[in-house]
Amino acid sequence: MRKSLRSLVLIGFVAACGSSNTTAPRNLDNACSILDQRPSFERAMKRTERRWGVPVHVQMATIYQESKFISNARTPLRYALGVIPMGRQSSAFGYSQALDATWDEYRQDTGRRGAKRDDIDDATDFIGWYMTGTRDQLGISLSDARNQYLAYHEGRGGYSRGSYRAKGWLVSVAGRVQSRANTYRQQLRSCL
Repeated sequence: MRKSLRSLVLIGFVAACGSSNTTAPRNLDNACSILDQRPSFERAMKRTERRWGVPVHVQMATIYQESKFISNARTPLRYALGVIPMGRQSSAFGYSQALDATWDEYRQDTGRRGAKRDDIDDATDFIGWYMTGTRDQLGISLSDARNQYLAYHEGRGGYSRGSYRAKGWLVSVAGRVQSRANTYRQQLRSCL
């Protein structure tokens, strides 16, 4: 009995240590607070900014919108007849909410075969890779959080076709991403 209890306590401790980023940091409206709570986020985002040129505040606003900084975020389930689970709305997963096919393209293109969507280093690197490709193909500045987000959400082809124009809700979301990026940029001036 005593050995079983010790094993359960140890398993609980290991699980708690390993799952620290499955919950969002507190105070998501304050960039400095987020980075204080999760120093690994700051290191990952600065590394991505150096490698790809995507500003930290744009990365943060994108991750906020996509996953609220929850490592294992998934899209909601779809239901038939309102009660029968029919799978997820899409294959989007992790901090960046990258789709399976786009994530596979990223891993192939960058040689990061072991990259994981629930790892902040890999997720920010993915965002940098994707947004740099968007800048190169569509001419959207890396600091233009609004249009980078529209292309991120719709895909570059969808953005080029203007598919977002028929989605007023998405245009509003992209405006909020830009506003949050601006707020985060101002806040980061005092702590980075």
